Order: sequence, then C-alpha cells, then structure tokens
Amino acid sequence: MKPQLSLIIPVLNEAGQLATRLQALQPLRNCCQLLLVDGGSFDDSAQIAKPLVDQVLHGSRGRALQMNFGAAGAQAEVLLFLHADTCLPDNAVNQILQAVASGYHWGRFDVSFDSPQPVFKLIAFMMNLRSRLTGIATGDQALFMTRQAFDEVAGFPDIALMEDIAISASLKKRGRPCCLTAKVIASARRWQEHGIVKTILLMWWLRLRYFFGADPADLVLRYYRRS
Repeated sequence: MKPQLSLIIPVLNEAGQLATRLQALQPLRNCCQLLLVDGGSFDDSAQIAKPLVDQVLHGSRGRALQMNFGAAGAQAEVLLFLHADTCLPDNAVNQILQAVASGYHWGRFDVSFDSPQPVFKLIAFMMNLRSRLTGIATGDQALFMTRQAFDEVAGFPDIALMEDIAISASLKKRGRPCCLTAKVIASARRWQEHGIVKTILLMWWLRLRYFFGADPADLVLRYYRRS
C-alpha cells in the first residue's frame, strides 16, 4: 500500500538523541514512509536508525543533497522534510494532508523551542511572524510539499547553506505556503552552545549577505567557524 506521506530526515552524527526522536515517530509508520538519509556519520547514527525507519539511505554530506536523495527514494506524493532534532505536533500528518487537499502545494508549521527560557519564546514568535509576512520558511519549521511542487522547482538547490530559504523562494512563486499554527518543537541546543545573541546576529548577518548575492559556500565557512 502506497504511503500517504514520505518523511525524510537528513542526519549527520546525531547518535546521542536519534533513538528518542525516532521512537516518537513510530506511530506514523502505519501510514507514512520514514526515510533517514545519513551524510557520512562517523558515529552510530545509521545503526541506531535502521530498526526505527523504513530505510536508511547513505548519501553525500550536505543537507540539500541528503534531502534530495531522500526525495528520490520517496514513494508518497507528499513529502515532509524533518530535522533530526525536531519533534512533530500531534496530528501533524492529518494537518498536512488536509492542507494539500484544500489546494496548498507546500507549507510549514509554526516553531517553538525545547527551552523554558523566555528569550526562545520571542525568537520563535519572530520566526513565525517573519515567515507569515514573507512567505519564506526555514527548515526548523518542517517544510512539506507535494511531489509535483518539489519536482517543479527541481528540489533543493545544491548549495552549502540557505537551501531552505532558496527552495521557499522558488515554491512561493507557485503559491503561498500553508502556515500551520500547530508547533513543531525544535532543539535550542545550538543556540545555547554558541550563545543566543551571537547566534541571532550571525544568522541575520548570513541571511542579509545571502540576500545580496553572497556565495553560500563562503557563508557556510563562517557559519561553522563560530565558536
């Protein structure tokens, strides 16, 4: 039986939390295809995932490349791209399918963070508001789209950073996103590790440079140089 939705999870060295995250997705396996795309992890990510997904795929490193590789192996007509450290809300699959049935070709969820610090409520509020105003979504918001829409924009562009911004801009030309108010829960760990204010300023600076035409290959070097 063809799955209603293919859920594609790009992974790189996520062994520490992967089992817990994938366990939470097990109830979806009766109607969804779970595909994990490993980008060359040197930990036990692939081995941990194997019994918890329908297929572990091994692709080249790079989130865009991994997600495109996963989409190539997807069986469903609706695709959901989920970060390994993000949790879906209850009834997420039905909400996505209802959005598609009502005529949307793509969309995303609102986001929240797994930290009680008030600053993360503000960050999430601003992310969700900006997304609604601009029609641009980020990977943290769990992008979904029809197979047709994905193929029409030729998938995620092969760039080192900002692939979520780039595909949103392409999809937006084909229609506004469905902005679901249900919230995915994203991990705050990277913000906390690198400093909240520092991370906010860095991400805005990177997006501004990308908007003005900077090469994503240069931007990703700055992104991973942060201390």
